[in-house]
Amino acid sequence: MNGVLLILAIVAIVALIVAGVQRGGGKLKQTQLEDARADAQRWYERLGGQVLNLHAEDPAARQALADASERYNAAGGQLQQATTVRQFELARESALEGLAYVRAGRVAMGLDPGPDVPPLAASRGSGQLTQEREVSVQGHAYRAGPQPGPDTPYYYPGGRVQGRPVPSGWYSTPVWKTALGTGAGVLGGMLIFDALFSPSFGDVGAFADGSYADGYQDGIADGGDVGGDGGGDVNSLGDVGGGGGDWGGGDFGGGDFGGGDFGGGDF
Repeated sequence: MNGVLLILAIVAIVALIVAGVQRGGGKLKQTQLEDARADAQRWYERLGGQVLNLHAEDPAARQALADASERYNAAGGQLQQATTVRQFELARESALEGLAYVRAGRVAMGLDPGPDVPPLAASRGSGQLTQEREVSVQGHAYRAGPQPGPDTPYYYPGGRVQGRPVPSGWYSTPVWKTALGTGAGVLGGMLIFDALFSPSFGDVGAFADGSYADGYQDGIADGGDVGGDGGGDVNSLGDVGGGGGDWGGGDFGGGDFGGGDFGGGDF
């Protein structure tokens, strides 16, 4: 009889411990969910204040603020539907991306960009442009650089497009949107990215394993006029198009591009 009572007591104690652990785990998950919701909401509200109060006439600033507004709407929709920590984290990322566009718009307006925001998870390791670049692909000129201008009104906060890292900066066309599509547009976008940031012009540090070039380096050689005047070859280390400067042995190959942000720093 005493043995039966002892077993029942042990079972009861174990049941109480399990129940306590489950309650504690449930409270922890609820706390994590509430924290994630509050964090996402904070950045969303900060973005909303900027979007509602900033107005611009400059084309580059106006485009950046329009992109920020789009991310604001996206973050709002995500917040309304979020029920998990991960979903709130995605809403937070959308809000932070919008704030990156806001900062770019403020710079284009000649204003202080404002307080720093946490780095975007999507742009980690993508680097940033530090000098002007211009190439010709299939008869069309494309430009990119670190500053906004009449020829580079589209800002990109950096990220990966079709698995390829694309640095933050200002571009003449939002080619990343084309590259995210399907069909021939994807190839066109990849050709442009490869022409602007081709590892074949120098040692690209993090991409020495070929992860950036594989899959469309050959497409550039076969499908595009990279070099404008026809004097450049995407697989050579010399001048690109004759008038674009020496990208092989100068800043592009051994300086800003190779040792910089595109492999871990700026380029």
